[in-house]
Amino acid sequence: MAGEFNQQKLETALQAERKYCYLPFSLHIFSTVASTNKTLWELINQGAGTGSVVIATQQTAGRGQWGRQWVSPTGGLYVSVALTPKVDANASYQITLATAWGIACQLRESGVNVGIKWPNDLVLEGRKLGGILTETKISQGQISQAVVGVGINWSNSVPETGINLESWQADKTHKPISCLESLTSKVLLGIESGMLCLFQEGISILLSRYSELLVNMGDRVHVHDLSGIVVGVTPQGDLRVSLETDCVTDTKAPELYLEPGTISLGYRRSLGTY
Repeated sequence: MAGEFNQQKLETALQAERKYCYLPFSLHIFSTVASTNKTLWELINQGAGTGSVVIATQQTAGRGQWGRQWVSPTGGLYVSVALTPKVDANASYQITLATAWGIACQLRESGVNVGIKWPNDLVLEGRKLGGILTETKISQGQISQAVVGVGINWSNSVPETGINLESWQADKTHKPISCLESLTSKVLLGIESGMLCLFQEGISILLSRYSELLVNMGDRVHVHDLSGIVVGVTPQGDLRVSLETDCVTDTKAPELYLEPGTISLGYRRSLGTY
């Protein structure tokens, strides 16, 4: 990938910005792959361990949530990281929530005002900047192995609902992200800090921090004949909706929990400052 992706530049950025050494990053860099997740699973089957990373600037068969195609043209960042999270099988979404929060924080600290659209999208000025796909292997009711895939729009073309970082910062005097390698470093460090928060501080603290960056907080949603307000996310990754009720004696409104994939929230809000 000479001339396209500079591994030395990435390693220098990681060393300069790293606060923890929780994941032993082992880098595998490609120009084009079918899918970084698929390539990483193949490496895991050959013995690659926790912290192994696959990076590409193009995918020919990228995958999104629920089997959707993830269009992955040249110029984007596509990265997957191997984890051994040891969490219950029904809590796999915690890995995605931790990843989204960690990356969003890293980018916000750099001056990119990123928010999170439930459950797994990164948004900037109301448009999609990136997404996350977590795949797992289960053993005896626990996740024995996980691969977290992240796609971020850097200089690639995007649909009307999307945004890429190079275009966003083109008219800014100070460019928060200097290059693709710097973006990659922030994504990897974001995944690392997200996992640290989840496994050392716990899901309650993670959910509190995730909710602070959730652009859907306070949105009104309608499900069948019910309507309510988004008030947060459960430890399983379900959307918490406080139902509107006519009963004035209710001290606490009943809540509805919506599983990921059961409702689409769309791209219609910009993120303010917190």
